[in-house]
Amino acid sequence: MAAEPGIDEVSVPEQVGSGTEEINETDDIRVEQDKDVSPEPPGKPGPNPLPAPAPEALAALRARGGEQSGDAIELPLVISIANQKGGVGKTTTAVNLGAALAELDFRVLVIDLDPQGNATTGMGISHRNVEGSIYDVIMNDAPIDDCTEPTSVKNLFVVPATIDLAGAEIELVPAFSRELKLRRALAAIHGSYDFTLIDCPPSLGLLTVNGLAASDDVIVPIQCEYYALEGLGQLLRNVALVKSNLNPALDVRGIVLTMYDARTKLAEQVEREVRAHFGAKVYRTVVPRTVRISEAPSFGQPVTVFDSTSRGALAYRELAKEVSRGATRRAG
Repeated sequence: MAAEPGIDEVSVPEQVGSGTEEINETDDIRVEQDKDVSPEPPGKPGPNPLPAPAPEALAALRARGGEQSGDAIELPLVISIANQKGGVGKTTTAVNLGAALAELDFRVLVIDLDPQGNATTGMGISHRNVEGSIYDVIMNDAPIDDCTEPTSVKNLFVVPATIDLAGAEIELVPAFSRELKLRRALAAIHGSYDFTLIDCPPSLGLLTVNGLAASDDVIVPIQCEYYALEGLGQLLRNVALVKSNLNPALDVRGIVLTMYDARTKLAEQVEREVRAHFGAKVYRTVVPRTVRISEAPSFGQPVTVFDSTSRGALAYRELAKEVSRGATRRAG
């Protein structure tokens, strides 16, 4: 398969003409419709004015998203949610996409590979009440079934992370076959889950490499803000390195745009640039910036449970349909 396109040509404007105050829950979901970009007021342009809107409407670019193949995907599937930039929605996507897939009657396992453990607490699991964690799986070769916890959502399970995982990067350095620890652990439960989602840490260290080496695909969340594309090129190069040296089957399944504020020109411009550059790799669904998505983790629930009719819940359900793409449940 050809290497992923580089990121050098993608540009992000440095100045914007609108603010980023908190968005209202009544704003429309921008999953299927487009809004015109109002022109800049006349006057002396700044050092980096916004480029003129592309001739092709954003709605047309969005409509082509996710058109990678008409064939249904084959299960089981292991997917890493990865981006070395922090705060782009990796954990939020892992938790809510997992819950939305479980609602579609798929059996889903979320592996919290981030030492911060936010995916664990976001699904209502307390670090203090777990007998085993992903640290024990990677460092002590504990069976992954012994460290799996059920959640309040039917068909959704989690392998929790604890603070012990913070030292795993250093402890893995002298370990034999250190990059393949997680892959070997997952091989023992192959076929037990339809989807296994790995919430990778915001780094390109050994934990992330373990996640990539154990995965069939990668989903990259990109925040619709200024620094969205910084570091994406390095991530794609690392995916290519893991593919060539450790995991020939690895591929970037898709890019999901998160934290979309429909009132800002910058969000629309970032979406336009990403879709123009990566084409069908970008999912049609855009996850909006909403208060309900932010509130849900404090209650230990996915947004699909916390507020099932909110814009965020609807967006993640649409994303789950795109990710599963006609697959049928197969795990027991």
